Amino acid sequence: MRLTFFGHSCFLIEIDAVSDVASAKPGVRLVLDPYLKDNPHGRVDPARVPCDYVLCTHAHEDHIADALNLSRLHGATIVAPYELAEYFAEQGAAKALDLMPGGGVNLPWGRIQMTPAIHSSALELPGGESKFMGAPCGYLITAGGQSLYHAGDTALFGDMKFIGRGGLDVALLPIGDRYTMGSADAVEALNLLRPKLAVPMHYDTQEKIRQNPHAFAKSALAAGHTVRVMGAGETIEV
Repeated sequence: MRLTFFGHSCFLIEIDAVSDVASAKPGVRLVLDPYLKDNPHGRVDPARVPCDYVLCTHAHEDHIADALNLSRLHGATIVAPYELAEYFAEQGAAKALDLMPGGGVNLPWGRIQMTPAIHSSALELPGGESKFMGAPCGYLITAGGQSLYHAGDTALFGDMKFIGRGGLDVALLPIGDRYTMGSADAVEALNLLRPKLAVPMHYDTQEKIRQNPHAFAKSALAAGHTVRVMGAGETIEV
């Protein structure tokens, strides 16, 4: 896997194709929580981010802003909780795949499983109306013997130990506090998840969630965990 961070909670995951004849699998590109064009960490043209799947954890604007655009530009499938997926389909998404927490789907290249998250999920419609869009979520992505967990916007919860029970290569965790868990609870989340590598997200996009990710990394290291603080636009190999 290659992991590119665009800031906030937005990532691109690139999974290489497997060319072995006995187990040939296509390569795939996934964008999680698409916030590109207006991302305060660095504005990116969605046309420059080709992808096959767009995964949305909930309906807040900073997690779905470019979902429809990416789907229309690149023919990508939007993956989202049932009500939000239905909304995207009505709005003209190229394809929409609906899931609910606990459920998943096996695909030619691997598996996407939707995990619980403790948050809210409402879409602000024109005119100021707010519409409920189903359960917030996270995602567990497995492919080529590797696994990645994107927690979405969430509080700490004990069942994270079950999400990590099969072993995790990467966990992407919010540390912003106020609207999600903060750094201290994110360290406790790592104690439950036990990933090989953690990457903090959902911080410093606005003043209310201003945090020091390096202080989080230091606290996590003291608890026995490895953290990589990624800059916007940075790519790492997993």
